[in-house]
Amino acid sequence: MTIPEIKAGLASRLLAWGVHLFTASGVITVFMALLSVSEGRLHIAMLWLVAAQFIDGVDGTLARRFRVSEVLPYMSGKNIDFVIDFAAYAIVPTYMIYESGLISGGWNLACAFLILMVSAIYYGKDGMVTEDHYFVGFPVMWNMAAFYMIFVFHWGHWANVILVIGLSILHFIPIKFIYPSRTARLRWISLAITAVAILAALGILYYYPEAQPLLNGIVCLALFYYGGFALWVTYIKP
Repeated sequence: MTIPEIKAGLASRLLAWGVHLFTASGVITVFMALLSVSEGRLHIAMLWLVAAQFIDGVDGTLARRFRVSEVLPYMSGKNIDFVIDFAAYAIVPTYMIYESGLISGGWNLACAFLILMVSAIYYGKDGMVTEDHYFVGFPVMWNMAAFYMIFVFHWGHWANVILVIGLSILHFIPIKFIYPSRTARLRWISLAITAVAILAALGILYYYPEAQPLLNGIVCLALFYYGGFALWVTYIKP
């Protein structure tokens, strides 16, 4: 009876390490995104960030499924996650916005500094995620802001400056934003809308720089859903 128990323990540890390695692989996608931005291929960089977001969306489920925190209590998957998330959701998207030319002059560097500073401060907040799995304030999702700014909206300089400032302020406004993979309320609707929006976004990136009005409309409708949901659960049906 002892041998199977040892084998089971070893298998559990290997699976747990596999989950940590899967989480850590997000840093490779982030680095590839960084290289793509430096080469001026912003749409390829965004595809790498989508891959990073996929890893981030799946690894938590795997960690819970294989009881990683119990099997490897001396390793913190959350700490690995935080390092990669800040790079994927703040640093690289900021670089993308900076390199896109959407914001001109000294405002470009000022907006980059603003995004990085408010993102770092946001990560230091207690209660960044509520017990019922909502982000408090606009989460550090500048990858999505960069996607809409660069590939969907095509706004001018001042509109982009105002958007960056507005989202920076929203980091610290106590509005509950959906956590699509974990928020229980309307979870399956939110997941379905998120999946359709991701497919539409991939289509936009695939066909870039050709305009795709239908796909643009889909991702904008998803944006309205997330915004409306945030207002609804914060002020109407808390």
